[in-house]
Amino acid sequence: MSEVAHLSATVGDESAGQRLDRVLAQLFSNYSRARLQQWVSDGAVMVDGRQLRSKDKLRGGEQIEIRVELEEEVDSQPEAIPLDIIYEDEALLVINKPVGLVVHPAAGNRDGTMLNALLHHAPELAKVPRAGIVHRIDKDTSGLLVVARTLKSQKVLTEQIQRREFEREYQAVVCGMMTAGATIDAPIGRHPTVRTRMAVVGNGKAARTHYRVMQRYRAHTHVQVKLETGRTHQIRVHMAHIRHPIVGDQVYGGRLRIPKGCGELLSEQLRRFKRQALHAAKLGLTHPDSGEQMTWQSPLPQDMVLLLAALDADLKQAEV
Repeated sequence: MSEVAHLSATVGDESAGQRLDRVLAQLFSNYSRARLQQWVSDGAVMVDGRQLRSKDKLRGGEQIEIRVELEEEVDSQPEAIPLDIIYEDEALLVINKPVGLVVHPAAGNRDGTMLNALLHHAPELAKVPRAGIVHRIDKDTSGLLVVARTLKSQKVLTEQIQRREFEREYQAVVCGMMTAGATIDAPIGRHPTVRTRMAVVGNGKAARTHYRVMQRYRAHTHVQVKLETGRTHQIRVHMAHIRHPIVGDQVYGGRLRIPKGCGELLSEQLRRFKRQALHAAKLGLTHPDSGEQMTWQSPLPQDMVLLLAALDADLKQAEV
């Protein structure tokens, strides 16, 4: 049995003078422009009760209603990949993602992703754009992320992210001894010459990262990081920008740094740490159905526990 979706939104005054297709792309960004234009052509999009053409311009304040029969939004195949699900209900899933698992298919990672695993666990997610994934963490970052199980949940959660209402707290181990916490306010965009990387650039998107010191070591610092915005690679780029790159970061971390005089245990841990020492430890949001404020936490993965233990031992040895 097919599912009928009812989407609605009010056109903002700032959209006055813009074409309908452009406004639809802004209001319903979970759907492709081609899909939205097809809905307009099919007569499924009503603007103040009238059918318009994609090129018609809006004045602002209109009410848009879309009623469509949902088709599958993803073409990936289900795969029986284990998921560490720490919370699940009819509206959402909270996943504790391990290191090495890609969240969404892309060039070079067409299968074996969290999206493939989600389609196996909850086949109805094939009807939700991007299988309900509303935010991502990097392949080699571990920790918490939320998945919407319905179109309504996806819309509500996406709006919460856009309004910066998600609580996203990370833990990281960075190079160098930080003296105190601070806020990094520096725009992030595509690197001007290395297109696979991000960088702090003048014409980038606004990006703010807050951090505080949890523990100082001889040549490293354990920090808690809170995201105000969610740009690609934001924490990694910002930490490298202030010259405290994350330990193990193969893209932004530069050469391996072994502190002078450190013991064999710490030296070995640093040499074998081949991914960024970054973990999404806490996630908070407002439940899209109940309105309840919900929070989840995830303990540090074993590799970061061992790294911190080696740093602790090195610090104690230096104090002897």
